[in-house]
Amino acid sequence: MLWFNCDYNEGAHPRILERLAQTNLEQTAGYGADPYCRQAEELIKDLCKAPQAQVHFLCGGTQTNLTVLAACSRPYQSILSPVTGHINVHETGAIEATGHRIEALPQTNGKITAAQIAQVCKEHWEDDNPEFAPQPRTVYISFPTEYGTLYTLKELKEIRRVCDENHLFLFIDGARLGYGLTAPGNDVTLPDVAALADVFYIGGTKIGALLGEAVVIPNLKLQKDFRYFMKQKGGILAKGRVLGIQFLTLFEDGLYLELAKHANDMAALIKTACKQAGFSFLYDSPTNQQFPILPNDLLANLEETYCFAHIKRMDKNHSAIRICTSWATRKEDVLQLTADLLKLAKEQDATHRVSFIQQ
Repeated sequence: MLWFNCDYNEGAHPRILERLAQTNLEQTAGYGADPYCRQAEELIKDLCKAPQAQVHFLCGGTQTNLTVLAACSRPYQSILSPVTGHINVHETGAIEATGHRIEALPQTNGKITAAQIAQVCKEHWEDDNPEFAPQPRTVYISFPTEYGTLYTLKELKEIRRVCDENHLFLFIDGARLGYGLTAPGNDVTLPDVAALADVFYIGGTKIGALLGEAVVIPNLKLQKDFRYFMKQKGGILAKGRVLGIQFLTLFEDGLYLELAKHANDMAALIKTACKQAGFSFLYDSPTNQQFPILPNDLLANLEETYCFAHIKRMDKNHSAIRICTSWATRKEDVLQLTADLLKLAKEQDATHRVSFIQQ
């Protein structure tokens, strides 16, 4: 079975494993106070062009999201998110468990707009008793979105402007940040993200690391006492160097973006094959996640060899799936998938033509 259902099926890039093995018997301070975490922090700050920022390393995405959002908002304040946002649909109420309501906004291709955010704030503050409802405080978006789509630099600047006008924090979930930064047509850079977000994170779990996310906090207001929130939420790893070593390896010579681009390139091959076969897409994604709509009988044949994520049943005969590549996806596996997909599509087309003639 070849797995194309997500981008974290594999372990870690060999260079990370080698680095961990090489440093295994070194004695270092714990809890992220080791030299590897410090080196990784300085390197990330330099790449972000954000010398004032703090960088903290946590283990996973859900833990990162709940820790950051707990630090951003008081208990009576809410988080604005696309209805499809990861915190709203895939984190088991983790954010609500921190005492914050999620205001889920309608999305278009996984994105929300500055105008929507402004409208929520306007309705709240124009209410006769605004204190009777949760106060908007933090905007949560992902780059890329859950559908692999991207905000443009213009869209992010507009969201930043509205956040400033309404005294909101902007938090960008970067679990797949590398895939967005290296996507064709993207006009957003890592320094752009650091300049526009109050806090964001660089995902390692989905892009080459064994585990780990790097939280970058450019906003000085959010830096104070952040490690208290980390500790309270179980986010301070005793052997913190395990995280620092991984991010140091990923960023010291461009490996992170190299791995992300590879996944996007593999996804592009699959996207081209789907188009050649005449299939449409649920979303037009330029990143490592593709969402083709396939006939159910063809899909059943493919799933004898390949594993995909089922997204939506379109009608009784068609389903939208997610085909997801990763930093470690092998080109030979992709070529096998595309060949099988095109072959089955051709066979199905021939069968349908024969059936039509017989009728």
